Amino acid sequence: MDQEIRILIVDDEPYSRDELKHLLGAFPSVNIVGEAESGESAIMKAIQLQPDVVFLDVEMPKINGMQAAKVLRELKKVPLIVFATAYPQFAAEAFRFEAVDYLLKPFDEEQIKETINRIKRMLIIPKVQDTGKPTGKLAVEADGEISYIEPKDILYIFRDDKQTKLITKNGEFETKTPLKELETRLNCFGFFRIHKSFLVNLDYVTRLTPWFSGAYQLKIEGRIEMLSVSRNYLKALRLRLEI
Repeated sequence: MDQEIRILIVDDEPYSRDELKHLLGAFPSVNIVGEAESGESAIMKAIQLQPDVVFLDVEMPKINGMQAAKVLRELKKVPLIVFATAYPQFAAEAFRFEAVDYLLKPFDEEQIKETINRIKRMLIIPKVQDTGKPTGKLAVEADGEISYIEPKDILYIFRDDKQTKLITKNGEFETKTPLKELETRLNCFGFFRIHKSFLVNLDYVTRLTPWFSGAYQLKIEGRIEMLSVSRNYLKALRLRLEI
């Protein structure tokens, strides 16, 4: 049985919401948990309903889709974002928010199918051995070659412009894979988001240092640089780290 995908649909036009509900209803694994007609409502319902994915229109009154996406990226549970709009000119800006896809109205059934398949891959739970421990290696493709990296060897990962960089015990790697997708894949391996741009392996965290305005800096074993910890993630980080 497919893993359930909890989706929140956000659009100020009822017809567009109905169209998306109809198209997404063709997938047994999809559960439409709610609808919102504005950016403000999208944020409140995302906090309340905890969806896996938000299908988000761009042009809406007051808080538009881009502004709403920025806030959604700061939530404790960050949903995947699919922009669904009539305006192609915002596509480049959309991927600053690591959007899964950018769908244009009128919606195409085949493209919706591709989007759902991509979401399924991003939400898939890692394989688990009989020991109860997750298994598998992270595949990183660059320059036509695929490197297979042991998750336990990754110290931290960060987003730098259009590239995601992996800092490991054995060197550095680059990939175009969004940080959100890597966060989903590596969640069961002890990785934790400390900032919108940073994902760390908790096994290598050695120190938290107060910085300013309630933020902290984090020290990683074997590294000189300090990593920024957002106030939004600090409490959950300490709960994961401390016994």
